[in-house]
Amino acid sequence: MATISRLTQKTLRLTPTTFKSLLRYLTSTAAAAAVDHRPPPPLPKREIEESPDRLKWDYRGQRRIIPLGQWNPKIAVDAYVAPNVVLAGQVTVWDGASVWNGAVLRGDLNKISVGFCSNVQEKSVLHAAWSSPTGLPAETTVDRFVTVGAYTLLRSCTIEPECIIGQHSILMEGSLMETHSILEAGSVVPPGRRIPTGELWAGNPARFVRTLTHEETLEIPKLAVAINDLSKAHFFEFLPYSTVYLEVEKLKKKLGINI
Repeated sequence: MATISRLTQKTLRLTPTTFKSLLRYLTSTAAAAAVDHRPPPPLPKREIEESPDRLKWDYRGQRRIIPLGQWNPKIAVDAYVAPNVVLAGQVTVWDGASVWNGAVLRGDLNKISVGFCSNVQEKSVLHAAWSSPTGLPAETTVDRFVTVGAYTLLRSCTIEPECIIGQHSILMEGSLMETHSILEAGSVVPPGRRIPTGELWAGNPARFVRTLTHEETLEIPKLAVAINDLSKAHFFEFLPYSTVYLEVEKLKKKLGINI
């Protein structure tokens, strides 16, 4: 570069100051030409802004109440049914009952009822068949003051008042739990099996373990009442899904009302 500069300076016989100015001009012109030959920068990506009126969880494809034909699930006024529960078809949830998160009550083939102050806990499934092979009623009936533990499967069975079913249990078609009986967690009751009153059963298949004491039978309804009291705290915090407030917000903006 120094040699080229000397040769150029001798050839043009320019003063050092003029030469430096010319050299800066040529260098800047070459740099500008090089920049012009570069590919254009990519265009910035356009971001799509969501509408403030859009409800994100409205598009998850799940409905809490699913009518089937002429059958529409019925929920008592003071019953608590969690937002992500599915009630389909011939389902009745009576006064003071509670159905907790993720439970599915599918009454598409026969009736399902959850009695007064009973509770069906998380991820439980209640279903009913067209008919029972044992000749017993094919409806799934959970009577009053019954506690159904989480992840339990009930299919075309009858649960009489004041019973406890441990979590992860299965009761098959035609099975019967009589009053003041307890089924331990993880038990499987075969079709047509009867658990007599005042007894504790457990195992797969479920077998008699021992007779309940009088104090234990008195604690069964107390557990149902305690869960019912807990459900009231959830009930008063739960707002049923509605879009009316969106129209109210639009009307407030239109009229300039600040509330």
